Amino acid sequence: MRIVEGASFIAAPLCGLTFVQLGADVIRFDPIGGGPDFRRWPLAASGTSFYWEGLNKGKRSIAIDLSHPEGRELAVALITAAGEGGGNFVTNYPADGFLAHERLAARRPDLITVRVTGSSDGRTAVDYTVNCATGYPYLTGPEDAAGPVNHVLPAWDVTTGLTAAVSLLAVDRERGRTGKGCEIRVPLSDVAFATLGNLGHIAEVQTSGRDRERYGNALFGTFGRDFATADGRSIMIVAVTRRQWTALVDALQLQEEVSRLEQSLGADFAGDEGARFTHRAALFALVGGRVGTLTMAELAARSDSTAVCWGGYQTVLEALGTDPRLSAANPLFASVRHASGDSYLTPGFPGSLMSQARRSPPAAPSLGAHTDEVLGDVLKLSAAEIGKLHDAGLVAGC
Repeated sequence: MRIVEGASFIAAPLCGLTFVQLGADVIRFDPIGGGPDFRRWPLAASGTSFYWEGLNKGKRSIAIDLSHPEGRELAVALITAAGEGGGNFVTNYPADGFLAHERLAARRPDLITVRVTGSSDGRTAVDYTVNCATGYPYLTGPEDAAGPVNHVLPAWDVTTGLTAAVSLLAVDRERGRTGKGCEIRVPLSDVAFATLGNLGHIAEVQTSGRDRERYGNALFGTFGRDFATADGRSIMIVAVTRRQWTALVDALQLQEEVSRLEQSLGADFAGDEGARFTHRAALFALVGGRVGTLTMAELAARSDSTAVCWGGYQTVLEALGTDPRLSAANPLFASVRHASGDSYLTPGFPGSLMSQARRSPPAAPSLGAHTDEVLGDVLKLSAAEIGKLHDAGLVAGC
């Protein structure tokens, strides 16, 4: 597949990145000098955006003067260029501008446009202005928090980017049957509120007539919370299934204490996940008391060969130093030198075909690194024609 991407920030570029990692040719066009996300933090010492590099690795980059009609025409020509595997456009540009689907489809009727938008009602929105409306910030944070607490993961951007990728694949399959393209709009707010409904939260509140309470670091509806070990480490323990709960009780040698508590409460903690949540205070006291007598190493020795589900809290710096999952030992990663001049662990696609070796993660391009190549390959322009575009300041390389 050939996909043309005109987009900024996270969701739409992540859609394009997903296709790169699965083997597609993704051509990203940007304004000369970079778009609004070209210098977004975190930055390398050189001033290059690690953020931009992370979301655009493996893509071909072309820099165009989009403020000029002739530059905009180049972008349109690139999107609608003929060729098998082409006719795919991913964007978060306005739906009524020069990249409106109807205008583009007049040039290539089988075009598929996937357009990431903010709010489904037409208002401008980003992840955090969508998240604030979902209710989740009133569930996040300590139980005694007085106001909303934001989380730092842009979850709706990530989910929307992957939803956009799945949407394009589905419509491409339909196009193969009918020969027809279309526009798909994927609003951040619809992805967020759909998730709210898919996880049962809308039904819970609508049928009860009240909002869920905050529970701090406790998992809602099951057993799970952070605990402190004897050597001062913070760990997370979760027991969702009967097997996980039984393994935890056995590993901590709490069989007698848990049995007495079940008898006094008339509860069945192994068979009833909800009972573990209802009586979480008593269970947290039991588990926390026993975990507090063990070091992290002792807990691992008791748990790692069993069904106990647990993990230690760590910073990214700590993980880079000690966790093999965040290292070159994991085939997901390779140390790659990027346009910033920095070499660092770079992930490929997180899924893997077990019959094949993982693709090596590619480097991110410099802005405009493939301008001449794309103009020649896709638009079939001659060297002289490309030179004239450079002379007129309509395109730029690096």
